[in-house]
Amino acid sequence: MSGLKGKIVGVAADRQSEAICTLLQKKGAEAVAYPSQGKQQLNQDISAQNVRDYIQLEFDWVILTTGIGAKTLEDASIEHGLEQHFIQKLQKETLAIRGSKTVRWLQEKELQPALVSEDGTMENLVAALPRGGETSRVFLQAYHQDDALWQETLEGLGYDVYVSKPYAFDPPKQSVTDRLRESIIAQSLDAVVFTSKTQVLNVFAEQKHEMVQSFNNGVIAVAVGKITAGQLREQGITYVVEPEVQKMGAMVVELERYYRTSQEQRLEVTTGVIKGNE
Repeated sequence: MSGLKGKIVGVAADRQSEAICTLLQKKGAEAVAYPSQGKQQLNQDISAQNVRDYIQLEFDWVILTTGIGAKTLEDASIEHGLEQHFIQKLQKETLAIRGSKTVRWLQEKELQPALVSEDGTMENLVAALPRGGETSRVFLQAYHQDDALWQETLEGLGYDVYVSKPYAFDPPKQSVTDRLRESIIAQSLDAVVFTSKTQVLNVFAEQKHEMVQSFNNGVIAVAVGKITAGQLREQGITYVVEPEVQKMGAMVVELERYYRTSQEQRLEVTTGVIKGNE
């Protein structure tokens, strides 16, 4: 019997919500989508200028942080007839990479990184970078999360930082995040799945205290990815279900395991009480 049978699970993801809901439903759960990421907006004009600047300037390091960011820059280079120059320059660069999708994009282009974040976080990547010198420059493909913080951190390491912002996110629909908050506070959901730091920040932008209380007293917070899990803990949530493999299927398996283990423990306690009263 599935540990998810009869559970009601909220899903805060946008693009992946349908796939996640399907996986949960196959395990017997009722899945409800509350898309909280916000619509992604590609900054095409900015990306084109970023590509031109990148080709013309010299950099000691090129930091690519997301697959969609790298792909958007590539698309801009194609649109403006600069693809060959763009890829050839990347082949000669010292590349530092964050994220599995970014790694896959590099593999498709047969590019070799010098550094890859071991746990997928910017913290790990930046910690591995050497200090810069007087004329050191880094190209940072930002990903709409703590952009100013990472620029400041890299500047603190001695780099002049060129920040590329190929995309951004519009705020999610207020009515959707309001419904999710209400459901969490009322504890009408058994669990809520988050797949990005942005979703966490958007949902916890209001009524944070009440939601943290609900998560710490019944509602289960579920995260895909260490960054997402870390952001949930930063909000004050004491326990987060997260899979070792940062994928949707592994997340569903881990959540099912959590509930199955909890049910078995309750059964053991109940059985023990009954035997003790015989």
